[in-house]
Amino acid sequence: MKYVFSTRLVVLFLGISMGLSLVGCQHSPEKLPKLKQAFKAQISTFEKQKEKANKHVSNGLKEMTVLQEVLANAENTDKEFNRVYGKWKKVNNKVEKLYKEYEQLRQKADALFDALERQITSLKDEKNKKDLGEALAKSREKYNKTLQNTQASIDKLRKLHAEAVDQVKALEAAVAIGQLDDISEGMKSIQSRVDEVMKELNVSISESKDLYESQMGKL
Repeated sequence: MKYVFSTRLVVLFLGISMGLSLVGCQHSPEKLPKLKQAFKAQISTFEKQKEKANKHVSNGLKEMTVLQEVLANAENTDKEFNRVYGKWKKVNNKVEKLYKEYEQLRQKADALFDALERQITSLKDEKNKKDLGEALAKSREKYNKTLQNTQASIDKLRKLHAEAVDQVKALEAAVAIGQLDDISEGMKSIQSRVDEVMKELNVSISESKDLYESQMGKL
């Protein structure tokens, strides 16, 4: 998805900055440069946390994939289960950290959009105010959809984490009563959906970068 301002609107945005300079204003009234940089930095932080979460999910799935084979030869099955539970606790921590970074991304985006709205509202030229206001509203609506999709993807990760832990719990109970269940199909299903969620998060990151680079970065 591309967020593309018309040439006229980009020029109008640039005109705001030039106008402020001409009247001797040394700083952006709404501190737009600072807010833009904060938004850009948070996109990077969110992307790094997404990679960490993906790494831990992948490691957790690998542990579960070989768990049955390990259990067949293990002298202490409780130890093996505790190890796997520990892996998935780390997964949960990374997913929840990812959600916190998402909340920061949303807050920084809101702060930037709010500042832009205040600055546009303060314009004396009615045509500029109208054109820029409409462009900003459209851009904000599109990015809000990106944020909604991001939250939905993280919620999917939470559900997949719960499903994976449930698989381990079922296997532990089966071993305790002398039945070694096959969880390989369940693991394949979880893995395929994890891959799908990561692709969705990559789209969210791409759209966030596009918002900054094609629009905000040009202000």
